Amino acid sequence: MITPAFELTQDPDFLTVIIKVPYARASEFDVYFEGEDFKFYAKPYFLRLTLPGRIVEDGREKASYNTDKGIFTIRLPKEIPGQHFEGLDMLTSLLAPKKSRSAKPLVEEIAASAELSEEEEEEFDWEIEQTPYQEGAENALPLQSPYGFGNLRSGVFQRLQDELSDVIDIKDPDQTPTGERRRKRLEAEAAKFDPDHYLADFFEDEGIQHLLKYKPWWVDAHKKMTALQGESHQEHDTPKFVVFSEEEKEQLRKFTNKSYLLDKRSRHHVYLSLIDILLAYCYEICVNEGDKNVESSWNIRKLSATLCWLESFTSIHDVLVSFGRRVLCYPLYRHFGLVTRAFSDTGMILQLGKAAVLKCLLDIHKIFMENDPSYILNDLFITDYCIWIQKTKSKKLAALSESLQKTMLTKSHLGFELEELEAAALLVQEEESMLRAAGTVSKQQLPSSESETSDSEESSTTSSSETEGSDSDERESSTSEDGKMNSSQGTLQEERTAPLIDCNGLRQGTNTSMLEVSDEKSKVSLQSSSVPGKLIEELEKQMHTAIRLSEQPEGLATASCLLQEQEQEEHHVSEPDRFSKDTTGKGNFLEVSSKTNHLLFLCSTNEDED
Repeated sequence: MITPAFELTQDPDFLTVIIKVPYARASEFDVYFEGEDFKFYAKPYFLRLTLPGRIVEDGREKASYNTDKGIFTIRLPKEIPGQHFEGLDMLTSLLAPKKSRSAKPLVEEIAASAELSEEEEEEFDWEIEQTPYQEGAENALPLQSPYGFGNLRSGVFQRLQDELSDVIDIKDPDQTPTGERRRKRLEAEAAKFDPDHYLADFFEDEGIQHLLKYKPWWVDAHKKMTALQGESHQEHDTPKFVVFSEEEKEQLRKFTNKSYLLDKRSRHHVYLSLIDILLAYCYEICVNEGDKNVESSWNIRKLSATLCWLESFTSIHDVLVSFGRRVLCYPLYRHFGLVTRAFSDTGMILQLGKAAVLKCLLDIHKIFMENDPSYILNDLFITDYCIWIQKTKSKKLAALSESLQKTMLTKSHLGFELEELEAAALLVQEEESMLRAAGTVSKQQLPSSESETSDSEESSTTSSSETEGSDSDERESSTSEDGKMNSSQGTLQEERTAPLIDCNGLRQGTNTSMLEVSDEKSKVSLQSSSVPGKLIEELEKQMHTAIRLSEQPEGLATASCLLQEQEQEEHHVSEPDRFSKDTTGKGNFLEVSSKTNHLLFLCSTNEDED
């Protein structure tokens, strides 16, 4: 049989049951209701509910069927008009629990439920009785240490060794007692804490302050509830502010309704672990601003010691300390403001009642179902919490929220010496700011000297530029004068000591006369202007006839080598200036130019030799 989708609403006189049965035969359906029992059958759908109040058959009941939508709507009169039926949105708890098939049940659930209801009426003390730790007591525990919802499970991870490391941090949880788990958890947190990361988020908290401004859905719901409670103190107004989506309703219908027989210690563990899980969930919603990502599952299970280390807490303060330490050790944003924000949000959720808590648990259940290794935590904790919370009373959650708000948590409780770290970092920051301020003042005290220095530099730059300008002018004038002198001196010819070689290659003599430049200006200009072109051509031909100095003395060869080296350094001189004719002489001479390092050749006649 298929359990159909259903929804319950109420007014002061009637309870309305809406059942969705698409493709069912409307002509063949049965409805039965009496007292708190309600049954509906339309092949292939079957629904059996246990109502939170009594209904009666008095002729005012009415049923209708919408063939287009496939919806049955059944209105049932209340036995007591005006009575409010609490928990109509707790769909799983409305489903009748499965009965035992045995003739004699092993546990009489009616007696147990009566005993639990009597205990719930008492003033609930959230500080569970604690006993001193004894070394022998841990050894006396059974071989398999319990864990999970209400510490009702054991031996699960022995069958799931492959998924163990991806889900929890503790190794071999079945053989690790509770005290040993806590000791290892504290050691792991102390090793993981990074002071640099914490101080970076402490000083550079612009992004974190932006995240703290985010307001999830329960903030507005809590404001509306508070405003309404100021006008009316009716408890049944609270669930109106929490609305379940169709997907969440489908999740509730898929859960199997069952009962949990918990003793007093186990109930304390369940409530305290619920706070731990809600704190981790509130942190996740705040830092991601309500969006889900691939890290959402990791954040929730990593920040909750209940999920990650299978921890069993004994007081609310222990829960807060554990959550605060893990926030400062593991996630991306490690700021104490996020810890206090999660405390505040968790208190709001608890004050809104079990509907708000159930909505958060359903979201956690969905997140874990979408993550491959985390689904194990649904089987161990979240699914049972979703079923159990529907049967709790909102008064208990309100009392738990009040105890949470009264519990104080400071940075000194976390054990990381946060106040000392912050004080040391602030001192360093003040010293750096003082040094920067001193540097700024020293720079401001020297503006006049800098200006004088700049003025002197400007004046020196100006004088140097003027000097360079005058030097450049002098160089230009000297260059022009030198050009004139060189052009005039290029026509002058000095006779220097040089070996005279005749056309036959024999050395004739070394005596030549030095001509004064002042006496020979006119002569040189005349000679340079009267040199015939034929003589120059003949001299060129004679030079290209390869006059060989085979019998040249050693000193002359060395001198010629030196002269050749010097000749490579000199500029090229035009041919007409290199040769001139001595008009006063009888023969043709190869005269020396103004350059002092040229080898002169003399081509003389027999008359010159005589």
